[in-house]
Amino acid sequence: MQQSRTTTVVIGIITIAAIVTFGATLARALWYSPDTEVDIPSTGQAITPASPEAYPARLEIPSLDIDAAVQYVGINAKGNMANPSNFTDVGWYKGGTVPGSVGSAVMAGHLDNALALDGVFKRLKELKAGDSMYVTTVGGEKLRFVVQEASVYNYLQAPVERIFKRADRARLNLITCEGEWIKSDKTYDERRVVYAVLAS
Repeated sequence: MQQSRTTTVVIGIITIAAIVTFGATLARALWYSPDTEVDIPSTGQAITPASPEAYPARLEIPSLDIDAAVQYVGINAKGNMANPSNFTDVGWYKGGTVPGSVGSAVMAGHLDNALALDGVFKRLKELKAGDSMYVTTVGGEKLRFVVQEASVYNYLQAPVERIFKRADRARLNLITCEGEWIKSDKTYDERRVVYAVLAS
């Protein structure tokens, strides 16, 4: 009887441990994503004064079946642009330009998550010059941007001035990872940047 009770207790402990481990793994898979962060200029472009209603709420890219919520991200502990907190949303750099204003608005999104499930920008490399994307503001205005070009850079050599500080017109630049996984840095070795401009 005592042995049976002990066996039941051991099985119970093992079951609880397995549930906790599975839960932690699932949570990490759903909410952890590899870094897409990039350096920002040491003197970042100040945010253009704007009403909160002009801030971005959603990003749509019809050709890629993307319709994503926009998180507002700042700078992380390493001094880089922070990431969105999940792999389904995009992150807008709130220390920069508001989309639709003159300057370089920047949004980042993940390529995949810890289980290699597709992130919001998994298909970003399919965008080509002339494709449209849309930012819907908090106030409900819908802004159309047109892709001009895309470039791929080494993750340590992304041209931050070009990405964050061009102020000749209203721009929207999208960033994600690609290339080979670097285990020591927990990131991919390349950054893809899609450059778009506000449609006239």
